[in-house]
Amino acid sequence: MITAHDTIYHGSNMNGKPVHNDGDGQSAKSLKKKILIVDDDASVRNSIGNVLREAGYDVLQSGDGQEALAKFDAREIDLLMLDLNLPNKSGWDTFEGFTSRNPTLPTIIITGQSRQSQMAMAAGAGALMEKPLDVSELLQTMQELLTEPEEARLRRMSGYSKDGRFVSRYIRPRK
Repeated sequence: MITAHDTIYHGSNMNGKPVHNDGDGQSAKSLKKKILIVDDDASVRNSIGNVLREAGYDVLQSGDGQEALAKFDAREIDLLMLDLNLPNKSGWDTFEGFTSRNPTLPTIIITGQSRQSQMAMAAGAGALMEKPLDVSELLQTMQELLTEPEEARLRRMSGYSKDGRFVSRYIRPRK
């Protein structure tokens, strides 16, 4: 089982053990926050998905941006987790597609690419996290974005605030 101190590496926890979802049988399904994970790597999608289900989220997944935009209504998603390196439609084009349909959709860019933080913040993403993802940092970032007041989100997205989060695999934010 992945704990809050683990890191997600391509389909396994930081100890190299595969991640499994035991099914938590939670009720009040309609009250769960819906998280859409868009990543071309199925092992990353499944690892993140398992962690989020264990944390009580309703998880939707897509392997590419074109499919994600066609399959999911941006107004019914509470948070978008988006890889930049996608087939068929780039991550940035997918981001634009979702935010044109729901401008205040909280979004975490997840990427293995370096030097994307300025672009992510300029585009209004709530956070950019570099892979491999630290589970506790991911869950904390998600909670902050899901509870962010709409006014603060609008200020950040319109460029009046630079409150986006950048979590590098090399540099951790100061607390």
